[in-house]
Amino acid sequence: MQVLPQIKELKKGGVILIDKPYKWTSFDAINKVKITARVKIGHAGTLDPLATGLLICCTGEFTKRISEYQRLPKEYTGIIHLGASTPTYDLESKPENEQPFEHITEAQILDATKQFIGEIMQTPPIHSAIKKDGERAYDLARAGVDVKLQPRPVTITAFEITKVALPEVHFRVACSTGTYIRSLANDFGAALGCGGYLQELRRTKIGEFDAEDALTPEQWRNYWFPGDEKKPL
Repeated sequence: MQVLPQIKELKKGGVILIDKPYKWTSFDAINKVKITARVKIGHAGTLDPLATGLLICCTGEFTKRISEYQRLPKEYTGIIHLGASTPTYDLESKPENEQPFEHITEAQILDATKQFIGEIMQTPPIHSAIKKDGERAYDLARAGVDVKLQPRPVTITAFEITKVALPEVHFRVACSTGTYIRSLANDFGAALGCGGYLQELRRTKIGEFDAEDALTPEQWRNYWFPGDEKKPL
């Protein structure tokens, strides 16, 4: 269990674990904590708005360790929805290209995970913050530009199916930094021949840091200022 830091400790240097709420941007979550604590905060990686879970933030002397934290492996849980795909590979865009999925067996689903375990080449989503010719890929995609991103090596150490309730497939993934779970969902659906997109995602671990030890921005506010309802969130 994480020992929660007090604000006076953060001024010298510390680590804050934030549990990002659903539909919040990572910037929103980090900024709310920054305003509440009134300390400068650097972050070690972000999450998509529709994802929840662990964000690592550093203050003071600990900001020197941000790159170290960024390189740590990640762990996620979530749901892949079979039978359709989306341009963004998640629910930021509407499902399309519906295909039958009822014939797919649990054995086929379990077998399909094998090709994604180990070091693989993965193409990032075009709706991502990766830069292409000096511009963010998602800006080019939204402008109607035909974006082509190159595959890159990532490592997936675990791809576990925890529940099958078609069209939903629940999973746990442990992977290297730089892995796009949205791309994994899209590629997994393609491998099964029915399409798939990421319906739900939660980051549960970064290295030894665990989302169970993280607090939402509101919980951090209540921890530092218990009973102070006037403190802005």
